[in-house]
Amino acid sequence: MLKLTKKADYGLMAMKHLAERADEDACSAKDVAEAYGIPPEALAKILQRLVKAGLLHSQHGTNGGYILARDASKISAFEVIRAIDGPLFITSCVTVRGECDQSDRCTIREPLRRVNQSIEDVLRRIKISEMREELTESGDSNRKKPAELVTLT
Repeated sequence: MLKLTKKADYGLMAMKHLAERADEDACSAKDVAEAYGIPPEALAKILQRLVKAGLLHSQHGTNGGYILARDASKISAFEVIRAIDGPLFITSCVTVRGECDQSDRCTIREPLRRVNQSIEDVLRRIKISEMREELTESGDSNRKKPAELVTLT
């Protein structure tokens, strides 16, 4: 099963938080950490990686903090995950080198490569601006469900 790391989860949460406040001043790492119960030290390192990847800008000083480097509709979940965790590979054979102990006997390398590519394509289509919760179909404002991001056929 493909599972995002906790760092990637935190990075996506922080990016969503900043996207929701894009019209405001920069947001401090402390504010983001407190809003989601994220360990401040961990979040600081994650935000630094996102700055280094060009997804955030950091501002120093009294009103310092972080802001998105681009519009949230132009930043994909894939970019955030890659900035934090590095390349996404679901199996050891789907790597930059593309080799493992079983390379000469493997009959599933290409199907797994296609699965990996499909996951990457889906994550590239999901934009930070789309990562929100929506009301349930019954309109109950007390019950929320995650927004449908992908339809698999």
